[in-house]
Amino acid sequence: MAQAPLRVGLLGYGIAGRVFHAPLVAATPGLRLDAVVTRDPERRAQVHAEHPDARVLDGADQLWQGDTVDLVVVATPNRQHVSMARAAVAAGLPVVVDKPLAPTAAEGRALVAEAAAAGVPLTVFQNRRWDGDFLTVRRLVEAGELGRVTRFESRFERWRPAIKPGWRESAAPGEAGGALFDLGAHLVDQAVQLFGPVQRVYAEVDRRRPGAEVDDDAFVALTHTNGVHSHLWMSALTAQLGPRFRVLGDRAAYTTYGLDSQEAALRDGGRPGTPGWGEVDPEAYGRLGADGDLRAVPTEAGRYQDFYAQLAAALRDGAPLPVDPADSVGVVELIELAHQAAAQGVTLPVPPLP
Repeated sequence: MAQAPLRVGLLGYGIAGRVFHAPLVAATPGLRLDAVVTRDPERRAQVHAEHPDARVLDGADQLWQGDTVDLVVVATPNRQHVSMARAAVAAGLPVVVDKPLAPTAAEGRALVAEAAAAGVPLTVFQNRRWDGDFLTVRRLVEAGELGRVTRFESRFERWRPAIKPGWRESAAPGEAGGALFDLGAHLVDQAVQLFGPVQRVYAEVDRRRPGAEVDDDAFVALTHTNGVHSHLWMSALTAQLGPRFRVLGDRAAYTTYGLDSQEAALRDGGRPGTPGWGEVDPEAYGRLGADGDLRAVPTEAGRYQDFYAQLAAALRDGAPLPVDPADSVGVVELIELAHQAAAQGVTLPVPPLP
């Protein structure tokens, strides 16, 4: 007999919950969006319209009572990530936490230890591991197409000169607001996935827009133990965008422009599995080689749906979780170190693991 789908309870229906988690869960065989927790009247109406079979609940405590769901997704503001995840763990429910895992590495480390001690699966939504351009870079690096990589450049830049109200722009403790936490959680994770542990961190972290409470423009330089230098830019005040990736090796380089298309497609109501999902037009392919001898390289199709497919396999069959939460703790540690390095105007060594 076919197994019943795993029932998913989603906490929050803002950008993370509505644009990413709800549609990806709904598109994953073996999962069913069973309940969404939100008190906001407009968002409740959106859930009813977009996922009419899902229950809409007022509070997370309704998920912890009895046999209601099989998996919890925490897509709340950052300040609630740890408390909501701990409640899920206490209820014995596997849990997905949106990035960043926690406002501090210490809180993230304690949460991971708590889940491990309870034997409850915990993973983190580092979805940009499944960006098509990142998958392409990973393939080229692993295949040796670039030779020995010396420098990895990665940019997540936007042109948003006006400050939008919301918790992401708040300097309140625990919000983990600002570009370095919001965008750096992706860029740092991608760099470490490609090139491994980091020895030293240098950073420039600034507030450029009038009235900004948190950083809106940042540069981070990571020196990996294998000698690769990762240079990462994240900004809300970039009127002309640089390349998304530029990877330099001793045999060739690879450069590509533009953001992965999946987020825009999800915002517009697209879903994985539709024709052309995650694909890039040939004119937007990145270029590999040396100046004067460049060739277009087809960009891998983006696959955000793989996160939840791998999670379903982990919960059903004992396959590995899509993201080791220890990786995400390490990302927060590097972000904290980058803030410290910028404040002190120095390059800081990465301390040994506790």
